[in-house]
Formats: sequence, C-alpha cells, structure tokens
Amino acid sequence: MAPISIPGRREAIEDQRAAGGGLAAVFPVHNPRALLRSFGLLPVEVWGPPSARGDRAAAHLQAYTCSLVRCGLSFVLAGGLDRADCIVVPHACDSLQGLGSLLLDFVKPSPPVLPYYLPRGERDVDRAYLTAEIESLAERLARIAGRELDRAELHARLDREEQADRAAAALIDDRRRLGLSNRRLYELLRSREYLPAERFCALADSALEARGEMEAAGVPVLLSGLVPEPASVLDALDAAGACVVADDMACAGRRIYRACAFDDPLERQAARLLSGPPDSTRDCSMGARVAHLCELAERSGARGVIFFDVKFCEPELFYLPRLQAGLREAGLACLACEVDLADALPDQILTRLEAFVEMLS
Repeated sequence: MAPISIPGRREAIEDQRAAGGGLAAVFPVHNPRALLRSFGLLPVEVWGPPSARGDRAAAHLQAYTCSLVRCGLSFVLAGGLDRADCIVVPHACDSLQGLGSLLLDFVKPSPPVLPYYLPRGERDVDRAYLTAEIESLAERLARIAGRELDRAELHARLDREEQADRAAAALIDDRRRLGLSNRRLYELLRSREYLPAERFCALADSALEARGEMEAAGVPVLLSGLVPEPASVLDALDAAGACVVADDMACAGRRIYRACAFDDPLERQAARLLSGPPDSTRDCSMGARVAHLCELAERSGARGVIFFDVKFCEPELFYLPRLQAGLREAGLACLACEVDLADALPDQILTRLEAFVEMLS
C-alpha cells in the first residue's frame, strides 16, 4: 500500500491556529472531544509527553508518582502548554486528581485549568451525575470561548466522533490486512489524540481502502495497558515477529465508545464516556475485564496478552495479578512489563518480549 502521511501534533496545532480555532490540552483518559470541538477548541492530549522527563516536577510530587503525571507537570512547568486556551484534567486516578489540584492551587499556569470527575459506574444515577459535570464544564468553556453552547452543533460533533470510533475499531479489526507495522498502526490510531475526527476518519479510510487480501504474518498478540511509550516497544514487537491484532490500551481501544441516542446532547456526551470497554480507571469489575480480554483474544486469534504499563500506575497494577490469573485460567499466556515514560526501553524488557513471542510461536 502507498504510505499514509500522518500529520504530527505540531502540524495539527498550527493548522488549528491558522483556521482561527483554539486549543484544549487534555490529560488522560476519557476526553469529551465533541464538547470541546463544539466550542471551537481542538483537544490535544497530553500523555506525558515522554520527552519532558520529570525533573521539574520533583519539588511538587513524590518520587513514586507515575511518570505520566510527573512528565506532564514538568511539561506544564516548562511552558509546554502556554499556548493552550485551557487545560482539562479528568479525574482518572488519584495522581491525576492531585495534578489537577496542584495546577489549580499552586502552579497556576496561564491557561485556565478545568478538572472534572467521571463516576465509576454506568447506572442511571452515574449518567445523571456526569451529565451535570459535563454541563458545568460547558459553562466554563463558554466563558473561555466567549460563546454559548450550540446544542445542534454538539450533536453534530458527537455524530463525527461516533464515526471516528467506528473507523478506529475497523483499523484494529482488519489490522492483519493493513500492511502496517506495529509502530505505524499505533501512529495512526494515536493520531486521534490530536486530529479532528474528520481528518482521522480520512486517514483511517485511506488505510482501510488499501487493505490487501492476504493477512500479514506474525505471532498474534493482544496489547493492554495505558500507552505504548516509549514507542520503541512497538519496534521491539516487530523485531520479535509479533503482530498486535487486538488492543486494550487506555489511549486507544478502551476509548472506542458505543453510539448513544439521547435528545439532550450533554446527556449523550456523558453516556458515551461511560460506554467504553471495561477500564481500570473507571473501577470496572475484575470479571468484566477478564471476560472482555478473553473475548478480544478469541475474536482476533491472539495467542497471548502483553500488559505494558507505566510504573506506579495504581489502577492498572491493582487489577494486574487477578487479571493474569483469570486469563491464564482461560488458557491465555500473559506477560507484564512496567516502564518509566521518560526512560529508554530496558534491555531486560526487550529480552522478555523476545522470549514471550518465541514461546507463543
């Protein structure tokens, strides 16, 4: 297939600014993209970044805080988010909640900081609570953008996000016929972290239209965890002869939400954020997570599961032992790796990945 040209973050930001639009820097995990877009703001997600390291944050955070938060705070302190019109901090875990408090009360960056809380269930009361949170967030965004919420516009943006979800799901489901390396697959999937839904859909459509008839070789594996950083882990999987055929990453597969139909677009936005696959940051049951991973593996033909997590990530590490036990009981081999986003991929992990893939061959 012809190479797909994927715009980088900087290009997407410059395009947005050139068009007169604003920017919202958004920390993980669950991002109300449609709401932000309806106010003319392009959500650009902040997963670290790994290049920021964590040195500047040392005066504010304990050494055992996850590197995603440490790198993120260092990036803020270095002025990396000064061009944003606002900084959105979802309460995905205690560390991110702490980051929101630090930014509000101590660091006080120039862009306004907008924290919001996602409930940990999918009951009617949870949806009602999150709808109120989204409404409050909309009121704050209205003051920043200088315009009121257009409910018809929000519905239209939600339609586009649902289309982008379907495109992302199709990329993962047809991954074997795309002719993409593991790294290139995730570059495409993760471009959704900063591209408008319509641009992401155009890229996904190009990749899907170029699908071949033959399936790519490689030992099929399922990748789970928060985020595949450092990205060299994907090169290591390519070198080891593994092919990621199913995804349960917080930056990708766990944010493919169900289509939701509500007359109130704020309730629809809230319902979508609660409708994703079972997720550690939403306190989903252990049984639901095991069942979901088993279903992904069965549907995709994955022979094993690789958990690739950030050190000190409490939600992920809380689930990990019982997840592994449940998957092994179901006949799936597992490998757990922990990394610091700011460090190079350790040789020990490279060796373990190679041995795991060879065992599955």
